[in-house]
Amino acid sequence: MKIKWLGHSCFLITSDGGVRVILDPYKAENYLNYIEVRETADLVTVSHDHYDHNYTALIQGNPEVIRGKGSWKVRGISIRGIEAWHDESGGKERGANTIFCLELEGVSVCHMGDLGHLPDEAARREIGAVDILLLPVGAVFTIGVDIATDIVDVMKPKVVIPMHYKTDRCAWLKYTADDFAEGKGNVIRLNESEVEISKAKLPSKTEIIILQYAR
Repeated sequence: MKIKWLGHSCFLITSDGGVRVILDPYKAENYLNYIEVRETADLVTVSHDHYDHNYTALIQGNPEVIRGKGSWKVRGISIRGIEAWHDESGGKERGANTIFCLELEGVSVCHMGDLGHLPDEAARREIGAVDILLLPVGAVFTIGVDIATDIVDVMKPKVVIPMHYKTDRCAWLKYTADDFAEGKGNVIRLNESEVEISKAKLPSKTEIIILQYAR
C-alpha cells in the first residue's frame, strides 16, 4: 500500500488493488494552509466533526463516509471505529473522538484522530496489535509529544507516522515532528509526502517515518 500525507491529520491510503481511503480531510484556511483535499476516494473516515478533520465537500468519487463507533467492510478493507475522547475529561471539554483501525493487505493501520488522552487498557485491547500508527504529536487540542511517546511505548507499533504537528503551514500547534522524534532511534526523514509499505517490509523494531506534506 501507499500512504500519502496531505497535511495536518489527513492521509490518502491507496491499496495495491487501487482502493483509495482518505482519513480526516481538513478545510484549508489561512491558519491551516495545506493544499485543498480534492482527491478521489472510495472511502473517507472522519474522527470528529471539527473543520480540520471533517471537510469532505471537495473529495471526488462519491465515497462512503464513515463516522463513529462500529465495524464496516468496504471493498475488501475492514474498518473498526473505536470510541475515544478529544480531551482528558471524557469529552466534557471537546467531545468525542473516534480511533479508526483499518485492515488491508495483511497490515493493520490505526489513525488516532484528535486523540486527547492516553487510551486505557480496555481501549488498547479493542485496538489490538498495530502495524502502522498515525499519531498526533503537536499538542493544542490533542496530545503532545509526552503522551504520544507513552502511546508508542505501550502499543509498540511497527511504524509510527506523526501527524497534527507544527509546520510552516500550521504554525499554531506547539510541537514539531522533530520535537517528537528527539532522542528516539530508528527515525527516517523522507523528502516526499508518500511512502510505500507492505507486510513483508515491516520492521522488527518500531520505526518513525516523518513525511513532508503534499504540495
